[in-house]
Amino acid sequence: MRRPSALLLAAFLVLTALTALPVAAADTPLSFDDPVRQQRYDDLLAELRCLVCQNQSLADSHADLAQDLRDEVYRMLDEGAGDAEILDFMVERYGDFVLYRPPLRASTVLLWGAPLLLALVAIGVVVRLARRRVPPPAALSDEERARLAALVADEKRGQP
Repeated sequence: MRRPSALLLAAFLVLTALTALPVAAADTPLSFDDPVRQQRYDDLLAELRCLVCQNQSLADSHADLAQDLRDEVYRMLDEGAGDAEILDFMVERYGDFVLYRPPLRASTVLLWGAPLLLALVAIGVVVRLARRRVPPPAALSDEERARLAALVADEKRGQP
């Protein structure tokens, strides 16, 4: 009885390893022999946004599209394209959204201005709430009540 379960376990492990190979191969990092070109490649991948993940750079993303874009950047660098040329190609193809720091244009004013606008609104709300809050009057102690009663009684009698 032990032998069939051991064979079944071995078959399962082999199948799991075989199905994991394509997944591991899909996200292989590319590198250059030249350290200058490698640095340019790394800088470009950090500057470009993954269009699938949207909050990750191409360097950090594991999406298939990110791998395709990394391959494209690698190919263009390998063919001698400049950084500006590569960024222009990506923007032309995918729009300003592919850049982590899109240029200031009429179409991106809201993108650049929204954080400042939200910060100003938040500060305004906090200031308004702070002005509205008037601390409630504190309760009088027994000594203060007695003193107040004495003052009121003196005032009624006409004494200063």
